[in-house]
Amino acid sequence: MIDLRYIREHPEEVKTAIEKLFSTAPIDEILKLDSERRALLTEVEQLKQERNVVSKEIGTSKDQAARQTKIEAMRKVGDRIAALDQQVREVDARLNAALLEVPNLPHESVHIGSDESENIVVRQEGDLPSYDFTPRPHWELGPALDIIDFERGVKLSGTRFYVLKGAGARLERALIAWMLDLHVQQQGYTEIYPPFVVRRQCLEGAAQLPKFEDNLYRDYEDDLWMVPTAEVPLTNLHRDEILDAERLPIHYVAYTPCFRREKMSAGRDTRGIKRGHQFDKVEMYKFCTPETSYDELESLVDNAEDVCRALGIPHRVVQMCSGDLGFAAAKKYDVEMWAAGCQEWLEVSSCSNCETFQARRANIRYRPEPRSKPAYVHTLNGSGLGLPRTLIAVMENYQQADGSIVVPNVLRPYMGGLEVITKES
Repeated sequence: MIDLRYIREHPEEVKTAIEKLFSTAPIDEILKLDSERRALLTEVEQLKQERNVVSKEIGTSKDQAARQTKIEAMRKVGDRIAALDQQVREVDARLNAALLEVPNLPHESVHIGSDESENIVVRQEGDLPSYDFTPRPHWELGPALDIIDFERGVKLSGTRFYVLKGAGARLERALIAWMLDLHVQQQGYTEIYPPFVVRRQCLEGAAQLPKFEDNLYRDYEDDLWMVPTAEVPLTNLHRDEILDAERLPIHYVAYTPCFRREKMSAGRDTRGIKRGHQFDKVEMYKFCTPETSYDELESLVDNAEDVCRALGIPHRVVQMCSGDLGFAAAKKYDVEMWAAGCQEWLEVSSCSNCETFQARRANIRYRPEPRSKPAYVHTLNGSGLGLPRTLIAVMENYQQADGSIVVPNVLRPYMGGLEVITKES
């Protein structure tokens, strides 16, 4: 959420920033509601002050008729105050709803561009693999090895669902366990195992609601929502808290399944397991001070890259242009792995600095100094990494001419020592 005072004092600057995002937001409505709210509050305060003064006069007056007249007058003032208080609550609700529609503003270092075609490749590590055979995509490798079953996935749950079997299921589980161990044991993150359903206010705090409501799964009876990413529960671990400055930075990592309707991607990536309504992801999350957040962003990207490096898969880092930032990020990088069978770069991590955007929505603050006024923390998030695209990259880059798949060295202890996945595995 953007600071209302900042919008009030810099409306044209905010509008210009939103134009750079190639987005829209109800800034004029916010300014109108803010003005209306402040006028109502001014009138309420004046009436309350008048009531206090007259109440004292009533208490000291000995003229019964005059006292009664003032009592009647104050009764009307009280009714007016009650009516104004109700108007303030209604305006507050409309104002807050409008503020929730405003995207985060881009950091000054973000270059202006309308869509993903204008993103910038920052760096690439690893040479693209070459083969003495034509590498196959995972949607051919998986069924041939009997480790992915598309037909039964559709039978169970419909389109964009699939079943992992045998060594395929174990490979997914191995990737998750190994990535968690890497982030905890080598990079110093604290592992969290959160609930997979959350309350509405958690999604509002993480900036998923109201923007992405149509893409979320919900239990209407209890108003609980299935997490679209572990970013949501991790953001809200410290909702409505004031953190000790000595605790910062806080680094968390969590595994969750993720549930998204994928309405916005209708017609895209319909083959294979690249894009589904349910997928696994390991998520990194950081709470830090504003002074350190952009250094934390660079280290977050490096932590995601470490997974790619350890797997020995070529990857690249892409900086998002303004039009591809998303709703909550002030600056964002994608980490993409090469998939030799699909012959494309697959996004396996998006690393974002949201600055105070989520912290304002979730009311997460810290005290810069003892007894000082609380300030909002900065929050960052990044996949470390996302499945199933990491699974795709492993399958396609480690395939052999006979259709078998070599298990990367780092995963073999998690695969019971299995070195090669064959149909007989």
